[in-house]
Amino acid sequence: MASDRYSNPLTERYASPEMSYVFSAQFKFGAWRRLWLALAEAERELGLPIPDEAVEAIRAHLDDFDLKRAAELERQLRHDVMAHVHHLGEQAPAARAIIHLGATSAYVGDNTDLIQHREALRLVARRIAAVVAALARFAREHRDLPTLGFTHFQPAQPTTVGKRATLWIQDLLLDLEEVEFRLATLRFRGVRGTTGTQASFMDLFEGDGAKVERLNRLVAKKMGFEQVYGVTGQTYTRKTDYACLSTLAGVAQSASKFANDVRLLSHLKEVEEPFEEQQIGSSAMPYKRNPMRSERINALARHAIVLSLDPAFTAAQQWFERTLDDSANKRIAVPEAYLSVDSVLLLMHNVAGGMVVYPEMIRRRLMEELPFMATENLMMRAAKKGGDRQDLHERVRVHSLEAGRQVKQHGLANDLMDRIAADPAFGVTRAELEEDLRAELYVGRAPGQVDEFLAELVEPALARYPHAAQDAAPELTV
Repeated sequence: MASDRYSNPLTERYASPEMSYVFSAQFKFGAWRRLWLALAEAERELGLPIPDEAVEAIRAHLDDFDLKRAAELERQLRHDVMAHVHHLGEQAPAARAIIHLGATSAYVGDNTDLIQHREALRLVARRIAAVVAALARFAREHRDLPTLGFTHFQPAQPTTVGKRATLWIQDLLLDLEEVEFRLATLRFRGVRGTTGTQASFMDLFEGDGAKVERLNRLVAKKMGFEQVYGVTGQTYTRKTDYACLSTLAGVAQSASKFANDVRLLSHLKEVEEPFEEQQIGSSAMPYKRNPMRSERINALARHAIVLSLDPAFTAAQQWFERTLDDSANKRIAVPEAYLSVDSVLLLMHNVAGGMVVYPEMIRRRLMEELPFMATENLMMRAAKKGGDRQDLHERVRVHSLEAGRQVKQHGLANDLMDRIAADPAFGVTRAELEEDLRAELYVGRAPGQVDEFLAELVEPALARYPHAAQDAAPELTV
């Protein structure tokens, strides 16, 4: 890595080698050559006089291109695709006359973009499944551990730690469905020509439109696509880029919500992300355990969400059959969106696979609030004994306000139960009240919901990704 040039942190610090490879020069230009091979093979199979040695010459040089030589040619020709056409012609002279026959630059450029979308989406799906598997283990382990629930970040009814985790998982399952939908409906641009009319191929095949369309389908199949666009201009519709990046933005949203929750729980000292033995939380405050991984998730997720706007504007501003204002932007926005989401999911897997739970801190906070939540049960019990519900409600209100005042203004313990035990209207002893302060009485069906959710929704999803579900939480480079 040159120290005097900008280095992209996504590739140097955060994203995986696998995702970086999908958007590398090696992958891109290797795909170009495979597309030229598929075109030559299909044209020969459909009757064009393309010698076998020409096809074999291309096949022999799929991955041994010289990027320095291609760059020299591009400086001369001022055209990236033609530079690689000439370079392949130098390496495979037997194929020189038929390389790129009938095609335009978008044949290799756009079809490669779609191949990259496909391979990157597959990797994203596997990453999501790995995170879901880690969170599912966490949810199962803590399925019945009561914890204080929050609405508006104010104390609400109790839930369980495992049930809260299922909320994170559900968002990811919806994302996985969306990624799978994008993969299932991803189309190939195919063999279309300069404005999408296939005129050059009609000329090659002497006006045989059926054969030209067979060529289109055959090349697509050779490149692993079952579907092609019904029509195109010179390029595939840029709405595809927006659709894929909006799906990635959805993944980023889910990850960011998870990271925010972990950061808040870390502040409450109830749940923390992993923290290595020699990790430093602050350069100035050695005692700190900052949730830096979750914060990084938030930061990179924000970048992915914002990047989804780029292809939205590009799709909206295309003119007629094609304009080139999609190119420079696309080279940056699309790879960085995938690299960002890949980074986010690796971080999320790391955090989910190593979260530390502090049950006593969870119990302490829950018990500070549980007396307030137990009052409805107390009112019902006293009413059954003949008490006036309205009178009981008013007494609970007065006692609650006073107990709350003691906690907030004087820092004292919550003495609401003592106040109610001393009130003859309720007819209950302090010992009897303790029975009503068992946290498991207030979590509803949370443990059962965890079991049902994992069995009915999570396990079938993970069955589609058996290898991903076995992936260990990744080690982070930084």
